[in-house]
Amino acid sequence: MGAPRLVASDVDGTLLGADGEPGPRLVGVLERMTGAGVPLVIATGRPPRWIAPVCDAIGVHGLCVAANGAVLWDAGSGRVVEAAELDTDALAEVIDRLRTALPGAGLAVERVDAPEFCCEPAYEHAWPQSDHVEIAAAELAARPAVKVLARRRGLESDAMAAAVRDGLGDLVDVTFSASNGLVECSVPGVTKARGLALAAAHHGVDAADVVAFGDMPNDLEMLRWAGHGVAMGNAHPEVLAAADEIAGHHDDDGVAAVLERWFSRLGDGPLSRPA
Repeated sequence: MGAPRLVASDVDGTLLGADGEPGPRLVGVLERMTGAGVPLVIATGRPPRWIAPVCDAIGVHGLCVAANGAVLWDAGSGRVVEAAELDTDALAEVIDRLRTALPGAGLAVERVDAPEFCCEPAYEHAWPQSDHVEIAAAELAARPAVKVLARRRGLESDAMAAAVRDGLGDLVDVTFSASNGLVECSVPGVTKARGLALAAAHHGVDAADVVAFGDMPNDLEMLRWAGHGVAMGNAHPEVLAAADEIAGHHDDDGVAAVLERWFSRLGDGPLSRPA
């Protein structure tokens, strides 16, 4: 394709290296790209508060797709533009059916207006040093949430997702961003593709002019929606199979190498500016 008019990228396992930091090559190409008027939309399973440090590190503070598409967040103003929440009635049913579909799993919820991750005491975190507050299991459905997470160490996320889809049907949209026993549930139809479509519309860009990068099943719909979907070399097999292109490993400047086709080191600007 020609030069993109918008670039979207997942964060962990995609934009950042294994050390959780962006490399200088990536920062340089993003500076050239955004300087040419091409926006970057971060699209991640992270909540907004976990995106802000990434924006600071790469020097880009634009619209971001958070919580797997459930939240559209403006990093520049720190404002939530839109949020798709499971209301308390739906949340209560989801939690009840998750306990049947995944016996022994710990549950947690992500609330758009909460400063911390809310989990029941039985929840075992998938990420070290996660900010969280423990609440009683009965309180998980007390307020609307943008995501419900189920965690059970020792199970594969693929198997957990299959069990949840069988047990909950179309009650939620089910995906995962880590393979170590974690599934994430959102409002039906809410994916990164939905969030990216909202962000692209804000920028006046059609799907055909979007390049998107990702590595896990929560990126699948986004890569299919974009005009050009790029899977990282370290991506989940299902993502590799669905992508238009396979880039290098996330720890080897895979995103930067692709973007340099259009936003090269030659001169002061990109090799090919968008029309």
